[in-house]
Amino acid sequence: MAVVLERSVDLVVALLGVLKAGAAFLPVDPSYPVERVGFMLGDAGPVCVVTSAGLAGVVPGDLGVPVVCLDDPSVAEGMEGVEGWTGSCSGGPGSAAYVIYTSGSTGVPKGVVVSHAGIVNRLLWMQDRFRLDADDVVLQKTSVSFDVSVWELFWPLVSGARLVLARPGGQGDPVYLSEVIRSEGVTTVHFVPSMLDAFVEGGDPGAWGSLRRVVCSGEALSGVSAERFVGVCGAELHNLYGPTEASVDSTAWVFGGGVSGGGVPIGVPIWNTRVFVLDGWLRPVVPGVVGELFIAGVGLARGYLGRSGLTAERFVACPFGVVGERMYRTGDLVRWTVEGQLVFVGRVDDQVKVRGFRVEPGEVEVVLTAHWGVAKAVVVAREDVPGDVRLVAYVIPDGTSDGVEANLPSELRAFAGQRLPEYMVPSVVVVLDELPLTASGKLDRSALPAPGPQSARTSREPSTEDERILCEIFADVFGLERVGADDSFFELGGHSLLAVRLVSQVQLRLGVEIGVRALFEAPTPAALAMRLGTERKPERPVLRPMPREGESR
Repeated sequence: MAVVLERSVDLVVALLGVLKAGAAFLPVDPSYPVERVGFMLGDAGPVCVVTSAGLAGVVPGDLGVPVVCLDDPSVAEGMEGVEGWTGSCSGGPGSAAYVIYTSGSTGVPKGVVVSHAGIVNRLLWMQDRFRLDADDVVLQKTSVSFDVSVWELFWPLVSGARLVLARPGGQGDPVYLSEVIRSEGVTTVHFVPSMLDAFVEGGDPGAWGSLRRVVCSGEALSGVSAERFVGVCGAELHNLYGPTEASVDSTAWVFGGGVSGGGVPIGVPIWNTRVFVLDGWLRPVVPGVVGELFIAGVGLARGYLGRSGLTAERFVACPFGVVGERMYRTGDLVRWTVEGQLVFVGRVDDQVKVRGFRVEPGEVEVVLTAHWGVAKAVVVAREDVPGDVRLVAYVIPDGTSDGVEANLPSELRAFAGQRLPEYMVPSVVVVLDELPLTASGKLDRSALPAPGPQSARTSREPSTEDERILCEIFADVFGLERVGADDSFFELGGHSLLAVRLVSQVQLRLGVEIGVRALFEAPTPAALAMRLGTERKPERPVLRPMPREGESR
């Protein structure tokens, strides 16, 4: 059953209801482009869709399955007199619990089918490791289309802790998150490492006193980021690793006050999980030697929904287990340390992580080449500015229309934005006459040019002091010489992490507390300047020492 709902109590109840009914749930983020939502629903073939009336435009009307709107009066009427059901789900440990879609290297997203046994093992291990109790508060802020949301939602529910739901869209706003942590007494929260850096930079350390543990996963955690966070927050920092195909996480490591050379480890296996570091002939390698990581155990997914060929390719026979046992080929390169810890090194293919999101460049390339003005496209992840990993698209125009190159970058970003989630839209599009090739005629990725200095899309100079300062902030964040007052944050290649940094600079230089949402609603310096005029609060009175009782002034 598909669930298309904003983060809310209704979402939690709907997911629980699906499991109680013995079905598997397909969580769909309603902020995704309509075309993306339509593909997921069409490909998964749910027996029904649970949504709300306000999101009716997100769900295609030609699915041919019932659509249940929870806030429809007829649904409430139909539930009158229905007794509460206290039974358990009809599925066994090996039956499907949920389906999560991930980026596909062939250009088509793929649905990962995770069993009850896999996710229950993951939750029980987490409870044994962290000992959540009734005094704990877990903040749920991850999009439901990503598997981290599963433990954020269900771990507190099965352990008796309190669950706090971040407002829709609030997950990328450090100021808002700091306030929620303070006001709700949050003890447990998850961050991808890049967002952890932004949280430390733009949040309020004084509001984090309730935090007991912070869990990181989704991308490589640097030693600098770990030490910086622990330096300003007394909470435990845990680094977890695992693909969606292995029920969220497979290994874990806890920061112990220092990181030796070679990067932050991803740790050791969790319960009922085995990991193997193998060479090209599936032979174990010795510590210090890089090999590909394979995962075996109860956490392995059943496979890819309706993709038996791809399932057989990635879930292969395990030569180290019992007859019929499988292991998952992760595509991640790792090595063992002499202390018995795993360290992530890289990938064997082109798959990348951008701000914690798993992206297959091939899927983005398929979308870009569907545009009428593109003959060929290559997408790579670049980190030209330390800490800022961006998707960059290199395109060859089809050459049938004169002057198309001038507007092609902005057209392509808009075109991709209608078909892909925000994190998969290239931040920069570079138009080339031809792609660099090696002597053997293959693409030479190392020879792809770095995006040159961008220029303002508009020429209007700022007309107020606020506009002038905002133009400077925009230029600093994007590394540009100048930005016009009417330049859009998104047309300049902005993404959620840059939005956090920009808002942080606005608060620092102008003394105005605004959220990331304000930038999305007012994306140009001019529009944001107008917004600041209404957001400014009167200056707080100066605090002066007061005499103690019995003292004179």
